[in-house]
Amino acid sequence: MTTLLARAEEEAPTGAAPGRPRLARSASRWRRVGVRILATGVLLALWQLLYSLQIWSPVLLPSPGAVWEALVRTSTTNDGVVGYQGHYLIDHLGISLGRIGLGSLFGVAAGLVVGLLMGTLPWVRVVVEPWVTFLRTLPPLAYFSLLIIWLGIDESPKIWLLGIAAMPPVAVATAAAVVGAPATLVEAARAMGASRWQTTISVVLPSALPEISTGVRLAVGIAYSSLVAAETVNGLPGIGGMIRQAQAFNQSDVVILGLFAIGISGLLIDAALRAVERRVVPWRGRA
Repeated sequence: MTTLLARAEEEAPTGAAPGRPRLARSASRWRRVGVRILATGVLLALWQLLYSLQIWSPVLLPSPGAVWEALVRTSTTNDGVVGYQGHYLIDHLGISLGRIGLGSLFGVAAGLVVGLLMGTLPWVRVVVEPWVTFLRTLPPLAYFSLLIIWLGIDESPKIWLLGIAAMPPVAVATAAAVVGAPATLVEAARAMGASRWQTTISVVLPSALPEISTGVRLAVGIAYSSLVAAETVNGLPGIGGMIRQAQAFNQSDVVILGLFAIGISGLLIDAALRAVERRVVPWRGRA
């Protein structure tokens, strides 16, 4: 008996199996990081090569070194000049992120309410859905001028523009998720005496959360893509306003720097939203 137990322990050592998946996931994660770093290096090398071949003027295509110098210049004080237009790059980006955060918050909140009403009340869906689709198809600049006429050129039209841009994706995703909630679970809850409100909170919303979270990510991305449009008027300080000002003076290095700042911060925001999604909706893809 002892010999059999010893042989079993040799053939299946305890603790070995749980560690292997963890090591495999870690190795896979590092491989992905390595591939991304390599791809970034290749793109930078190609960029430098195109600049060295002088196919286009440096005004049209600055070198990576020129963009790096613009980063240093806009992040420091040089000969008494503070950053770009009196503000550091981080200040421009921070103010824009504040606008996006506030506008996205209003847009997501409105989209959740509208989506829930559309999903639970058929007559609301019939009345409201065409207008939500109408707003979703409008480019931000199409109604920004009207918002300026109504609200002036201060912060209000920018926040409203970002909020209006963020609302439709959340409303559409929420309505679709609510309508697609499992009918058997809804009927079971109603059979047990749950009211419409209790059924919505206890059954429909947990089922709809994965799709709603996707709608929120899309909404924030659309709001961010509308940033430059929102900051075309009186956008300084702000990263979109910085890009517009640099474009007026043919400062392509500052324009490209601003695009990198928007893109990288957008990646970080999306990663943060995905992390929140994994915490709030851990059952996504499992049920």
